[in-house]
Amino acid sequence: MSAIRILGIDPGLGITGYGVIEKERGVLRYVASGRVRSNDALPLAERLSTILEGLSQVIAGYHPSECAVEKVFVNVNPRSTLLLGQARGAAICAAVLARLPVAEYTALQVKQAVVGLGHARKEQVQEMVKRLLKLPGAPGADASDALACAICHAHGGMGLGAIATAGRRVRAGRIA
Repeated sequence: MSAIRILGIDPGLGITGYGVIEKERGVLRYVASGRVRSNDALPLAERLSTILEGLSQVIAGYHPSECAVEKVFVNVNPRSTLLLGQARGAAICAAVLARLPVAEYTALQVKQAVVGLGHARKEQVQEMVKRLLKLPGAPGADASDALACAICHAHGGMGLGAIATAGRRVRAGRIA
């Protein structure tokens, strides 16, 4: 069985984090991570273009075979939610244009898969990403979230500490 290379994306209009990992025979290996920054002084269309082009370069450079993107949650501010949704759309377009299958996970699913707690703090996610990928230090917040999304996907969306929920409803991280 050959390695599967997964691109994880944590979308954001100002900073979009990305992380690339490989999974081979159940072992995860870090490949790369970073962020794509867009200039907030530019018009929205140009900022979205920066995200699309930046992630297209990441895809061309690392050749992932699959992509995992964090789903947008609803913010208190509707404008922020809409802008985040547009950034997420640009990120998904980069993957789709490269003909990558795209999986989507909520922040709750990602945290559950990586930490075992759906409401884990950012620091807990960063520490588990560091441990799971055997990194010398914790990656930055944006890269860590993207790597966590890729790890969630590598674990079949279920991950460490997850409970099989087939045929059951999950509400607020609890099985109903």
